[in-house]
Amino acid sequence: MSQPNGIIVRDAASSESDIVRQVMLGAYEQYAPFIPESMWEPYRAAISASVEGDGPSDRLVALWDGEIVGAAQVFDGSESAYGRAELAIFGPIIRYVSVLPKARGRGIATALLKETAARSLARGYNVLHLHTSDMMASAVKLYERLGFERAYDKEFNNGEHLVKSYRLYLPKSALLFGGGESSIRQEAL
Repeated sequence: MSQPNGIIVRDAASSESDIVRQVMLGAYEQYAPFIPESMWEPYRAAISASVEGDGPSDRLVALWDGEIVGAAQVFDGSESAYGRAELAIFGPIIRYVSVLPKARGRGIATALLKETAARSLARGYNVLHLHTSDMMASAVKLYERLGFERAYDKEFNNGEHLVKSYRLYLPKSALLFGGGESSIRQEAL
């Protein structure tokens, strides 16, 4: 899908796995100093492994000037996203929203979120979930600015860290229906 600012969001091709992995790891490397190494290495391995194999229902990439600079994955619920059926999320969860540092501030994360929200609504879902932490302060600000609200009942602890939950109500979302940006067209791979 092409966005008004020239960003293209589309499904990732299987041949792009190595590039997508580099983008995702490049985006998340900034958090390594804040996570104990005993937790960082498994997190890094999980990010890398998520690029291929079962799990996500959608793997998206964002292109800017023809280069893949962003990525995100969508899961069909808390069981497939985290192995946590007890969270009772039976709809889309966006994970691993990744934007390379050199491309930040250009609307790429917003474009990935908007595409995910549009796809989720088109599939009949009314709510889109995501999880994050205070360590990702700029992402939290973005999510709140785009209309995501805390979902305290879907939060959990990962070691000593609170994993915050947010949800976006799609049918009246300003992300989809505000500012006349609801005209999204399909781009070919």
